[in-house]
Amino acid sequence: MITHEVLRPPALRPGDTVLLVSPSGPTRPERVARGIELLTSWGLRPVPAPNAYARRGYLAGADELRAADLNAAFADPAVRGIICTRGGYGAQRMVDAIDMAAVRRDPKVVAGFSDITALQFALWRGARLAGVHGPGAAWRDERTTLDSALSLHAVLTTTEPVTVAARDGEETFRVRVPGRAGGRLLGGNLCLIMASVGTVDMPDLTGAVLLLEEVQEPPYKIDRMLTHLRRAGVLAGLAAVAVGQFTECTDGWAVDVADVLTDRLGDLGVPVLGGLPIGHGVGQLTVPVGTEAVLDADAGTLTVAPAVR
Repeated sequence: MITHEVLRPPALRPGDTVLLVSPSGPTRPERVARGIELLTSWGLRPVPAPNAYARRGYLAGADELRAADLNAAFADPAVRGIICTRGGYGAQRMVDAIDMAAVRRDPKVVAGFSDITALQFALWRGARLAGVHGPGAAWRDERTTLDSALSLHAVLTTTEPVTVAARDGEETFRVRVPGRAGGRLLGGNLCLIMASVGTVDMPDLTGAVLLLEEVQEPPYKIDRMLTHLRRAGVLAGLAAVAVGQFTECTDGWAVDVADVLTDRLGDLGVPVLGGLPIGHGVGQLTVPVGTEAVLDADAGTLTVAPAVR
């Protein structure tokens, strides 16, 4: 039975074990070493899952192995948090095998982004588990800066609301429709949102603040995805749109990604705020998903209630 009450897992504390899982694409130990170092410096005990470094082509091992790592993490009372190593592709292939009863019995914080949007959607559908949209354990200091580390640490370990301000210099900074509105923050990577339409995991976005971010998709593909969401009725009842980083979303045409976002989102009749440093870009910040948020396009801020308790 799916509860309608949001499950907010306990905040991580020093000494807690966090399992590093790879639900999507493959990674290597040397890519995760910096993330392990960072998590350890916070007093946490990061442990790679048995199949964290498995590989089957573009997948981090067989679907059964990736699901088994997640299910083992949710079933083990000694594991208090789950941090995905990276995105890539593959989460949608195994989310139907997640033991949602175990998730509901002992909710744990799950952090990741990009393809992990599919996992966050599944956990929301199956258990109403609030999640964390933030960097994975395959940490890159050149992209995820000190601010990124501090932001992830705060969201995982404190129960304070999170406020992210629009940042001049982001590709989407000029995407803005004035106004202020509140609702539950849902969403993440645009490709995965579109790929979820028609599945059981696609959340009802009525009254929600929709978070959007993307990487390496040209403007015409952004247009195509947003147009599909519009035609499918997905954007009809939104409260607001929070536009994160659209990194390397360029091509040779004169129309850029900010133009496309303004065109496809600007007439929805709700506040829209671009320039939020959430996504695949340098200085990526972390936000809870599944909790209440207030988007203030006039002030240039997104404020989100904590994912943990």
